[in-house]
Amino acid sequence: MKQAKPYLVQALAAAIALTGTATIAAEGNKDQLNFNGSVRVNYGLALFDEASKEKGGDLKFDTATFGVDGKHGDWGLSAEYRVKADSHFIKFGYASYQFDPEWEVHFGIHHVPFGNRDYISHSWFYGVPYYLGFEDNYDNGIKFIRNEGSWHTDLAFYKNAEYGPTETKGFAPNLFTGEINGTQYNNEQTNQFNLRQTYTYDHNGGSTTLGGSAMWGQILNNDTNNSGDRYAIALHANTNYFGWGLQLQAMQYEFDAADAADANKIGMAVMGGTYEVASKGQIYQANLSKTFNTDFGSVQCYNDFGVLTPNVSDSNYDNSYQNVTGCTVSAGPTFSMIDFVLGKNMVWATEFDEHVGLPAIGSGWDKTINLNFGYYF
Repeated sequence: MKQAKPYLVQALAAAIALTGTATIAAEGNKDQLNFNGSVRVNYGLALFDEASKEKGGDLKFDTATFGVDGKHGDWGLSAEYRVKADSHFIKFGYASYQFDPEWEVHFGIHHVPFGNRDYISHSWFYGVPYYLGFEDNYDNGIKFIRNEGSWHTDLAFYKNAEYGPTETKGFAPNLFTGEINGTQYNNEQTNQFNLRQTYTYDHNGGSTTLGGSAMWGQILNNDTNNSGDRYAIALHANTNYFGWGLQLQAMQYEFDAADAADANKIGMAVMGGTYEVASKGQIYQANLSKTFNTDFGSVQCYNDFGVLTPNVSDSNYDNSYQNVTGCTVSAGPTFSMIDFVLGKNMVWATEFDEHVGLPAIGSGWDKTINLNFGYYF
């Protein structure tokens, strides 16, 4: 896939920065084209890293986003491009068509329907399902969406990921072709089917959404041209009651790659990095939150807990844990996340264990303090 020219990105950034949220409306009708974006910075203090503690953490540019949403009759479009310090990539970009009051279709790079219809997390670190491609993921395909009263149905087919299998950039993890820690992977995800069904009912003080998800797809070995497969199933619930929120999800997954060098693990890539995950297991996520309305906006405090339990033939594989306690603060055009992260045998949250569900190298719980500040326009 061709990358955007740097001067085009700069021009778009300048135009949006000068105009705020730009809106182009067609004269005489309600068709609109809306531009939006954000700039975010991040502060991180890894308490398990002596260099990080000695200098009091690091403050870095995180992300600039540039988005567009448009509507013309029953047709629509939506896209977002992200620029980071060391890479840039598309998050999503698709066309939509409302062909019936209850049915809509999306075509392009769009959100993969699996798990909780919202996030199964509240923090900048996401939940454990994200690190295996099961939360806030975007791939290239077609999706049919039906809303009928309290019922919501997503039925989708994805031909492939948004970038090729040797590419490490992208917003959410995908299967990787290349070497990781001495193991050569030749895996490419293709021909994926997703089905998600949810039911929402209102009750005193809020609402509750219950649902189930299923996914199946091929794994092509692009060295031998043999195919394996992968699947995942999940049950999930999201309830809100007088400002309190509870999210629950339990899922089973398996990556069965053809001609694998080691059938117990598989390689993933995201945002310029690579790591390995257990090829089969269960993931459990439980999140509790409380939202407070304030004079300046709102504050939501939460505790997100997730665990992956591997179910592979190697008995040395260990559970991975991530617990995030924090708050988000929404005030005007700003949105901030303040997190305290506990990680055990968990990628990005531990000193030595740059994997999920593999044999542990470190011991105990590692700790990270993270602050993310964003300005949206």
